[in-house]
Amino acid sequence: MKPMGKKRVALLFCSLMLLSGAAEAGAQSAAKTQTTAKSKTTAVTAAKSQQSTKVQVPADPVPQIVKNVSPSVVGIIGRSTDPADKTAANRNNLAHGTGVIIKSNGWIVTNAHVVNGLQSTVVVTSDGKTYKITDTYVDETSDLALVKINAANLQPAVFAKSAQNAQVGEKVVAIGTPISFSFRNSATVGVVSGLNRAINASYRLIQSDTAINPGNSGGPLVNMKGEVLGINSMKFAAVGVENMGFSIPAETVQYVINQLFKYGEVKRPSLGFSMEESWSAIVGLPTNDPLTITKVVSEEAKKAGIRENDVLYSINGKRVTSVVDIHEMFKSYLPGQTVSLLMQSDGDIVTRKLVLTQDSGSDENTAGDDAGDEF
Repeated sequence: MKPMGKKRVALLFCSLMLLSGAAEAGAQSAAKTQTTAKSKTTAVTAAKSQQSTKVQVPADPVPQIVKNVSPSVVGIIGRSTDPADKTAANRNNLAHGTGVIIKSNGWIVTNAHVVNGLQSTVVVTSDGKTYKITDTYVDETSDLALVKINAANLQPAVFAKSAQNAQVGEKVVAIGTPISFSFRNSATVGVVSGLNRAINASYRLIQSDTAINPGNSGGPLVNMKGEVLGINSMKFAAVGVENMGFSIPAETVQYVINQLFKYGEVKRPSLGFSMEESWSAIVGLPTNDPLTITKVVSEEAKKAGIRENDVLYSINGKRVTSVVDIHEMFKSYLPGQTVSLLMQSDGDIVTRKLVLTQDSGSDENTAGDDAGDEF
């Protein structure tokens, strides 16, 4: 082997130095890249961690529901003809309430006590247009009425199929015209406080703690689907009592509306005798106590052998303990139909066949205090 020359040794040494430097630079570059990537990963992880700690608050549906339903809500205003009306001292002797559009051609449902005793009545829609009422049908027993205005392309409200699908505690909105007509289409929010309440009314009612005031009568109680659960009708008004309002359930509203459209009145069946509820039923205790006949009114009841002091247990096999029970049951009946009554007469349990008459509104009453004030 020939010994390497000095020149070749120098070149080899320089090549080795260059290779070493390149390797070191590459290592430093790789380390720097890894550090940068790690920093980016840490930053992304930290950002995700911050995002995950933020509370996701769902949007409140109430504003949109009010916006959607308000075009279906109207104000009703007129001159009161009742000298005892609290509005008699007001300028122009005006009284007002609320209504809900049910047909695009101008049919509106409201409370009977809103339109009773009013003259020169005007309906004001949510867009400020005014209309005179051209036709009116009233059912005082249910406290519901239908009014007609000459209008087209109105937005009807959507009614729930049954208020029985509601749950105690679910959120509801009341829309109406409280206190002053300038406050029309006011909205208040609360919850369903109870269902099937039997207080000072012929049918069971929805109880809610939604703030409702004089003038809200006839307005809707709306659920979070935008459906009308009921028509606001009355409330407790007494010192120390707060937020106890009551609404007529959607199924009762539909029953009355259908009858008024079909017959021009509600053909409500009657047993033809007055009854007294038990003490437990009057105070609201759970009970199976029967009703006691206090007065026989119709000829059909007399022919059936029904007498005062007889006791009524059931109708067509269904137990009844209150007058409201009977009214609710009779939504499925018409005058002229025959029912079977399980009764006690002179100590004997008997069955009576009875032909139903048409309710005149004067029988089937029960004694009780008026605990609530209508508005």
